[in-house]
Amino acid sequence: MLSKINLPSKISIVSILWLILISFSHYQLNFDHGSKKTVYMGYMPVITNLATPLLDYASKDNKDIRFKALKFASFAEMAESLRNKKIDAAFIIAPLSIVLRQQNEDIKIVYIGNRHESTLVTRKDLKVRSLSDLAGSKIAVPMRFSGHNITLRKLLKKRGLEKQINVVEMNPPDMASALSAGALDAYFVGEPFAVQTLKSGESEKLFYAEDISKYFICNLVIVRNDFIKTDPETVKMLVQGAVRSGIWAENHLDETIKIAASYWNQSEDLVRYALTTPKNRTLFDRYIPMQSEMQTMANDMVSLGLLKNNDITGLIDDSFAKAVKTDNVGDDLKTIFE
Repeated sequence: MLSKINLPSKISIVSILWLILISFSHYQLNFDHGSKKTVYMGYMPVITNLATPLLDYASKDNKDIRFKALKFASFAEMAESLRNKKIDAAFIIAPLSIVLRQQNEDIKIVYIGNRHESTLVTRKDLKVRSLSDLAGSKIAVPMRFSGHNITLRKLLKKRGLEKQINVVEMNPPDMASALSAGALDAYFVGEPFAVQTLKSGESEKLFYAEDISKYFICNLVIVRNDFIKTDPETVKMLVQGAVRSGIWAENHLDETIKIAASYWNQSEDLVRYALTTPKNRTLFDRYIPMQSEMQTMANDMVSLGLLKNNDITGLIDDSFAKAVKTDNVGDDLKTIFE
């Protein structure tokens, strides 16, 4: 029958069939067809959230579930996305979880991110040797509801400098360029944002977070309680993968650097510097959320006027983190889910 059709008609039919084939192939390759579950994870590109790109990368070829990393420019925007159910999990700055809970958001902390990865840097030309040298200066922190703001303000209060130094809020991705332009004298943030100016020689380290606050908590993971109730197995898989990704990262540094750099849109040299300077700085094994730590944080927030009360009732669910087995993590990143 096709032989009886004139040439222009044949061309049209072939073109339509080709379009149908291409469209079908695109559908097969790019859509889940209702069978593959996708868990959306909000995160900022910092070492405390290193699990996020690793979870995404490890689950790319998983037939049943994909943990999809969504990068945010601010923690406030991430919090709103979780509140409005646009994401399923938030790798978020720790004190903000307390604020959300006190705003009647039914959320749970299920995992604490990697620790000892925040640094306070100062402009090199200022030749700062102590915090008192920054009197009259401007220091940036990620937001008022951040461990950086709490820790810094406690230290300023202790040393009688709270009225002499201007602490301002700034999104972490903007800090390095602000210091380079002279708009900031110092900033306190999670890596790799601090090492951007350290590596370029524009800043100097004044102190690491752990120097003034042992086991400093930068970020943690919160999920809505209805997610736990309706799909506990997926939450279990999320937390298990996050914990075990840290163990994998310690033993596969080169691969970790390549993956993180591609997700963070940073150079591999910068990510390597952040993860290895100094060596073995980052802690991957203190991931279980503890009532005592979060209660201390809430108490500090009240004392600094950031909260009216220290109630954190119902905020923590440590069962998923406590249940994780940390042995038998293999060379293949996919073993973090096993």
